[in-house]
Amino acid sequence: MATRRFTNDLPPDPDLVKPPAPPAASPPAAQPRTGAPPQRGNRGSGAHMPRTLTQVISEANDRVIQGDLVDYVPMSTGFDPLDGFIGGGLRKTELVLLGGAQGIGKTIATLQIARNIAMRPDQYAFYLSYEHTETHLMHRLLCLESINPPEVDLSRGVKLRDLYQIIVAERAKGFMGRDNNPAGSLQAILRDNPKTAPALARIARYSDRMILVKASPAVTTLKAIKEMTARLCDATGGNVTVFVDYLQKIAVYPERPRDENDKVTIIVEGLKDIALSLDVPVWAIVAADREGLKSKRIHLFHLRGSSALDYESDIAIIMNNKYHILSKDHVAFNPYTAKQFRDWVVFTVEKNRAGRAMQDMEFQLHGQHFAFDPRGQKVQQQLIDDKVIES
Repeated sequence: MATRRFTNDLPPDPDLVKPPAPPAASPPAAQPRTGAPPQRGNRGSGAHMPRTLTQVISEANDRVIQGDLVDYVPMSTGFDPLDGFIGGGLRKTELVLLGGAQGIGKTIATLQIARNIAMRPDQYAFYLSYEHTETHLMHRLLCLESINPPEVDLSRGVKLRDLYQIIVAERAKGFMGRDNNPAGSLQAILRDNPKTAPALARIARYSDRMILVKASPAVTTLKAIKEMTARLCDATGGNVTVFVDYLQKIAVYPERPRDENDKVTIIVEGLKDIALSLDVPVWAIVAADREGLKSKRIHLFHLRGSSALDYESDIAIIMNNKYHILSKDHVAFNPYTAKQFRDWVVFTVEKNRAGRAMQDMEFQLHGQHFAFDPRGQKVQQQLIDDKVIES
């Protein structure tokens, strides 16, 4: 497969709107500190300078001495046992793809993992959504935090409908003169309501490290994503994980792809370039093709542009509804008891460059609260389309 080279010296298209800059609330530039590890690579230049193996060893040695162990300590996704199957979590320079049918919970899982990353005091999550506004993502996070994964206390849960009703009702009181603060703010409403106050307090713990962008499928190009990520890397010391929702909607310019497969090839190669050249983990959602949506169980080869996705990705995870992929030939299959699995989603690690593939694990989905119970388990039942993998 021919690999394209991505450079930053391409002339801008005057017919396109200027790509969006990172939000004003993005973290300030990191201040120099004594004994700080050296800059890693050449962020924004598109490639690392040639170095001898002796230089590589010396640089790695200096980083370890100074306590910089990011090359050796992965960042947990917070989903167990997924972390165990992929080597402990997300690693810098790696491209992770998450695929599945529409409505299976890809955005829910991705936003929850971004939240788990941002909860670490030294890490930032950069979430680009081509599907939802930043405000909608914030509403989803409020619903998620209301059940507080991994505690998952459903008795305290707030649904999106409940959240909207609380906000509208409180503002209505102000307009009708029943409230001493008629110009009440959203934060005041959420803070003063006993159902939403705990969720708002939890979000406050990481809101400065969760960076959201409403991306445009017309103008948010690979170059724009790379430039924004490079600036965030400079501001945070490189402690950024990039999340893209979703891959096929990234704008491609100035390349003019011949077809959908060629477009996906350009995009996935560009995302891998961002991971490698900027030294960050990249997690991207991938949509299934029409054939995949018709199949009983979606696999990696059902994703649009699957050959390039398979070639460039380090890890590929496919999501399927457990009820739909339970083997009907299994001795223990019972159509009545099987209905309990409708809210369970099977995550299958179909590609794993650094470990075993075709590993199935399951997590319970609480869709109304936009959250998974991250305390999953390995699938015990027989699934359709199982493949025998030799050790």
